[in-house]
Order: sequence, then structure tokens, then C-alpha cells
Amino acid sequence: MNSLPDCQTLLLELHNGVLHITLNRPECRNAMSLQMVAELRSVLAAVRDKPGVRALVIGGVGGHFCAGGDIKDMASAHAQGTSAHRDTNRVFGVLLQEVQHAPQVVITVLQGAVLGGGLGLACVSDIALADHQAQFGLPETSLGLLPAQIAPFVVQRIGLTETRRLALTAARFDGHQARRMGLVHFVEHDPQALAERLDEVLAHVLCCAPGANAATKKLLLASAGEPSNALLDQAAEWFSEAVSGAEGVEGTLAFVQKRKPGWAS
Repeated sequence: MNSLPDCQTLLLELHNGVLHITLNRPECRNAMSLQMVAELRSVLAAVRDKPGVRALVIGGVGGHFCAGGDIKDMASAHAQGTSAHRDTNRVFGVLLQEVQHAPQVVITVLQGAVLGGGLGLACVSDIALADHQAQFGLPETSLGLLPAQIAPFVVQRIGLTETRRLALTAARFDGHQARRMGLVHFVEHDPQALAERLDEVLAHVLCCAPGANAATKKLLLASAGEPSNALLDQAAEWFSEAVSGAEGVEGTLAFVQKRKPGWAS
């Protein structure tokens, strides 16, 4: 398909009706930059009305899925003021909504870091496969921030009780724990087994009619209830206040300086 956009932060490979989208920023464990968000959205838009593309498989290079948002983008937004923080944060929520509502079956292959926005991306996939040693977590509060755009989708995926524990402790957990929570569907112990499981899942997906799958997905999401635009707008406001506040400034500075923030010393 020659209608796929050119991307600098993504690797794209279309084969037998399956588009493999690989996050490609290995130098920062595939942290989600604004450019990556924009490129993901452009790919989703390009294939939305393409019935020949029946599944999207999202993974990452270098043994990691996604380490969350790019702190450099956050620092750049800080220089532009509060509204830039709000807008930068909110666009990631738009991406999550668009992945959630993609007519294709969305499969995530989760290895290494699955943190913050990476965990959010896993939560809006239809089927999630994980390596047993993958490291999941919501580290935002340990940085003086909040998982503003991510939290509603995590609650929808694993429930309020587990999300409260994870978000309010910034605890890390592995693939087996993610499976017990219902965040992922399959856990494998090596890359070969993960690849074989992906082939098996795709074989089942491709047995289903694409139009019926798209309509069924729409029905299921409507049945479960959706994070609202109003909630995500408000969350972006809270995020911009947090990242500009004393805790957010200290937390992100401590992260960059590779030290503990003041409240954790």
C-alpha cells in the first residue's frame, strides 16, 4: 500500500492484511514524542477506511515497548507556558481514543518498558501479548505529575481498585501480574514464543470478517462506556497545573538529573 505516510519515529510493514507498526526511538526506550504521536495518528487515519488492512500490530524496537512520554517535549512545553502543557497532554488522549476506535483489530506486543503512555496504549488494544519480564507501571505521581490522559483508559481496562493502587504508588509489575489483572491476555517466556503466539492470534483474527469485526468492536465499546472528552479535557487542565507546579518542576528535574525528588529523599 503506497498510501502509508512517511514516518521517522515508526517502522511500518504491511503483510497479508496486517500492518506492523513498530515504535522506533531506541535511544529513549521508544518514549512517546509529539512527533511519534502525530505519526501514529496519521497512520491510523491512512488505514481507517482501508478494509484490506485487517489488523494493526504495535510493538517497539530494542526490546522495549514504550517508556512513556518524552520528558524533552515536556520541558519544551514548559517554556511555552501552561496552555502548551495542556495541549501537549490532551493530544495523547486523542491518540488513545483513535487507537481504541480503530476499525481494525489492534494487537500490542509488550516487552521491556511498558510505562505511562506505553501502558495506556496497551490498555486501548483489543488483544495484548506480553513478555513475562516486561515492566509495567504508572510512574507519573513519582514525578510530581498525574496520569491524566491514561488513567480513564486504565480504569476501563482493569477496574478502579487496581488502578488506584498502581497510580498512587507508582508500583512496577511484570507480565504475569499484568495477566492476573486482565491488562494482557497472553504471557510468554521468550521472543520465539511471543512471535508464535502473535501468529496464532492473527490466524484467528483473519478468520473473522473485517466488517463484522469492526461493527462488533464498536458495539462492545459502546456497551462498556467510554472515557468522555469532557473528562479528558479536565484531566489535561489538571496535568498542566501539576507539571507547572512545584512538585512537577522538582519531579521532572530530578528525573533528568537521575536523582530522587525531594519528597522521596
